[in-house]
Amino acid sequence: MRKAGRVVAEMLAATSAAARPGVTTARLDRVARDVLEKRSARSNFLGYHGFPAVICTSPNNVIVHGIPGSYVLREGDIISLDCGAIVEGYHGDAAVTVAVGDIPPLTEKLLRVTEESLAAGIGQLVAGNRLHEVGYAVQTVAEGAGFSVVRGYVGHAIGTQMHEEPAVPNYWPGTPGPKLRTGMVFAVEPMVNMGAADTVLLEDGWTVVTADGSLSAHFEHTIAITDDGPEILTLPA
Repeated sequence: MRKAGRVVAEMLAATSAAARPGVTTARLDRVARDVLEKRSARSNFLGYHGFPAVICTSPNNVIVHGIPGSYVLREGDIISLDCGAIVEGYHGDAAVTVAVGDIPPLTEKLLRVTEESLAAGIGQLVAGNRLHEVGYAVQTVAEGAGFSVVRGYVGHAIGTQMHEEPAVPNYWPGTPGPKLRTGMVFAVEPMVNMGAADTVLLEDGWTVVTADGSLSAHFEHTIAITDDGPEILTLPA
């Protein structure tokens, strides 16, 4: 899983660097495909329930699962890049939201707070804790800053499949959840909206947008619980 995570980190770095004004989201998908080919890794997104690309590209008010295509990035956009890879049968999954050129201070705050909420959630991935303490930490940071946490889409366990049980809510669901043990691996992925938490699924069956048209940010890492605490597997080597 460390090997898969390093490929995912490379995909995120390459697509983030390519996310400039005038670039299409289809071009970002090509950049990610080039990384997979170079590293002899497989995509866990391509063909997943019919998904047609190796990454998800979600600009501005798109929360998750945006399909790469003809959309041309513009100065002032934000775009969430969600990447995955399979190496030797094991999966990695991570996401980042980046600015395309200059963005307003409130948008910068949205990105910063969402990443901080992810860090807070990761900090709870310690053997002996309960899983839903992750969501409590995420929610506390995001809502404490005046933003809202998406409820309808959550993180997940990950291993020989991309999406495994149990789910990892980004909020406190009212129960503590299972006890965490060394060796468990989770993809934690806060989705935080500038406006309300409500979502709409578009007719393509994939693209999820904010109901009120507000901006949304998405950050994700794959994390293993070790005897020494959480280990982020999707960081650059």
